[in-house]
Amino acid sequence: MKAALLALFFSATCLYAQTPKSAANPLQSLAFLQGTWAAKAQGSTGAAANGSYAFRLELGDHVLARHSYTADCKGPADFDCEHGDVLYVYVDSPGQALKAIYFDSEGQVIHYDVSTPDPATAVFLSDASVPGPQFQLIYTLKDSIMSGKFQIRMSGQAEWRSYLELSGAKK
Repeated sequence: MKAALLALFFSATCLYAQTPKSAANPLQSLAFLQGTWAAKAQGSTGAAANGSYAFRLELGDHVLARHSYTADCKGPADFDCEHGDVLYVYVDSPGQALKAIYFDSEGQVIHYDVSTPDPATAVFLSDASVPGPQFQLIYTLKDSIMSGKFQIRMSGQAEWRSYLELSGAKK
C-alpha cells in the first residue's frame, strides 16, 4: 500500500512539475530589463559606485532575477561598499499581478508589487500598510540608457526621497 501511495504522489508531482509554459508569459512586460547593464550610481549619503547588474530569466523562464555587482565604490567612512543584492520577479499563480522580493547583504528583505505603466518603465512598490518606510524602485529605458531610482517614503509623508539613483548602457 505504501509503495502505491508513493508512486501516486511522485506521478502527481512529476505531472505538476511538467506543466507546459504559458504562451502569454507574464514576465514579457519586463523584457526591456533583460541583459547586463553598466551602473553608475550616486547615493543620497554621498556614496558613489560603478558596477553592473544583470536581469536574466531563470527557472524555466518563470522568474526574472536581478543580480548586482559593484566594481568601484567610494563613500563616507561608515558606508558599506561591499553591498550585494538580488531581486526576484515572479507570479504567485496564473492571472495574478507580478510580485518581487529583494534580499541584500545587510539582511534587508523587501516585498514588492510590480507594474509596467508603459513599455519602457517598471515600478516596484512595497506595501504601504507594512510598518516602517515604504520603498519604490523605478527602472526606465530611454535612448538605450537604463535609469533607476530607489526611493523611500517615511510613514505619514507624501513625498518620495531618492536614496540611490543610477544609469548606464547595456553591456
